[in-house]
Amino acid sequence: MPAPKVATVDAFFAKLGEVERPHLEALRALSLREGNPAGLIETLKWNWPAYTSPGGGMLWTLQCFKGHCSLRFPVRFFAAQQAEVEAAGYEAIAGALKLTWDQRVPKTLITKLLRARIRDFESGNTAWSERTPADAKSAKSGSAKSKRRGAT
Repeated sequence: MPAPKVATVDAFFAKLGEVERPHLEALRALSLREGNPAGLIETLKWNWPAYTSPGGGMLWTLQCFKGHCSLRFPVRFFAAQQAEVEAAGYEAIAGALKLTWDQRVPKTLITKLLRARIRDFESGNTAWSERTPADAKSAKSGSAKSKRRGAT
C-alpha cells in the first residue's frame, strides 16, 4: 500500500507510528546535521523526505515501509558503499541501506555514507539515476529482441 500523501516533511514525520518514529527521526537528525553545513534542503520527493542541493539535485531520501526503513542513494553511488554496509551487518539493497525496526541505527556508518555522498555530489556526480554499462547492455539486448519479435 502506498504511503498516505503528505504536504510537508513535518507532516510525514507526524504520521509515523511508534515503531517507525525512532528510526526515521534518527535518520532525519543525521541528514540535517550533515546536510545543513553543505547547504542541503529538506523537502519531499515522491512523498518521501529528500535532501537536495539548492539547485534541486537530490542527494538521498528516507523511506518508510511496513517492516523496514531505507536510506536511499543513487544506485551507482551506493554500489561502491555496499560492501562496507554488508560488512557492518546491515542489508544493502539496490541503492539503499535497509534497516529493520529491530536493528539499531548505525550512526557512524550513516554519517560516513552521507558525507561520502555530499563529496560525490560536489565532485559532479549529480544525476540521481544514471545508466550503468550493465543497463546499457541490457537495454541493447532488449531492443534487439524487440526487433526480432517485430520482424515476423
